[in-house]
Amino acid sequence: MPTVPQLLAELEQARLNEARYRLLLEHSGEASWLVDCASGRLTYLSPAAGRLFGYDLDSAQPLAQALLRDLPARLARYRAGDASRRTVLRESEQPHRDGRSIPVEIESTLISDADGRPATLVGVVRDISARREQAAQQKKFVAMVSHEFRTPLSTIDGAVQRLEMTGAGHDEGTRKRYRKIQLAVDRMLAMLDEYLSPDRMASIGRARQPNEISPVALLETAAAQARARRAHITVHTTGLPQWLRCDPGGMRLALDILVDNAIKYTKDDSAIELLGKNASEGGIEFLVRDRGAGIPDDELGHVFDKSFRGRNAKNVAGSGLGLYMAKAVVEVHGGILSAQNVSESGTEFRIWLPWQGAAGKSLAPDGCSSDNSLTQADTGGRN
Repeated sequence: MPTVPQLLAELEQARLNEARYRLLLEHSGEASWLVDCASGRLTYLSPAAGRLFGYDLDSAQPLAQALLRDLPARLARYRAGDASRRTVLRESEQPHRDGRSIPVEIESTLISDADGRPATLVGVVRDISARREQAAQQKKFVAMVSHEFRTPLSTIDGAVQRLEMTGAGHDEGTRKRYRKIQLAVDRMLAMLDEYLSPDRMASIGRARQPNEISPVALLETAAAQARARRAHITVHTTGLPQWLRCDPGGMRLALDILVDNAIKYTKDDSAIELLGKNASEGGIEFLVRDRGAGIPDDELGHVFDKSFRGRNAKNVAGSGLGLYMAKAVVEVHGGILSAQNVSESGTEFRIWLPWQGAAGKSLAPDGCSSDNSLTQADTGGRN
């Protein structure tokens, strides 16, 4: 039997733990709340919830009604033996005290008492306004890129068709060139449909479904396809996971853009290196290194910008959209695309991606694609 000093020590420890938990809740950025299941009454509202919605616990009845509208049905299902929805994650619009609505993600869990009855509903509310805005910007970006590519392709397509119609007297070699141009246009249009439709881009990195690829195979395939244009392309990998959750087509597109960029801005006999490894900060990284002249320092902060064309690009064909598009693909995977000049090797492009095996990272659960929130960082590159 515990002695009185032991009981007092345990009581003091419990009080310290309570103080620590309260301190965490009071200073957390997540809006937390508690509800008594028996009465349906909101019993706790964290300061972050007050800052987000403008309510305190005494004035939060409009917010409580919105948060708890599905509680009766949920309790009924739970009492009927359906425990599969103990934790629920949903999105909705919640009222601010000033009358506006805030898009939020609500995660709540039923906590049972000693007899197994649902006693408390514990929840957090996260503001997803930035996520919604990013999705809207992504759709605008896709529409812009698709339009920018389709307009010149349509012009070429129409011109080739007219040449074929009026070129009955042309020699066979000329007609073959017409057909070659037509096939190239058809292929580009098919790629737009595959990779740059709004629905397709919206799904990259965000689809809640199993979708994975071998990262080693991803790098090897990118190198193999590029060796028809540059023989000296090598791949080095170490410590990579067997599988990476991502949109395979999207990641292939991003890597192809980086390798193509390295080929365009270096001499024909210059080597290009692809590396894959665990990142020092957690997650994994893909590196594309060339041995070119590098990027002017005053352009590093701009060349991922839409339509940016640097001084080195004046004699290189391009639209200024390649790296911008690659960056968008990487970011919807929760990753970061950056670039730097490396004295011993020219330019290094780096794709950082989250990976569930990396300590300290909060990733999507197994069986779905990773969609970590973006980490903003200064980036730069060349287009």
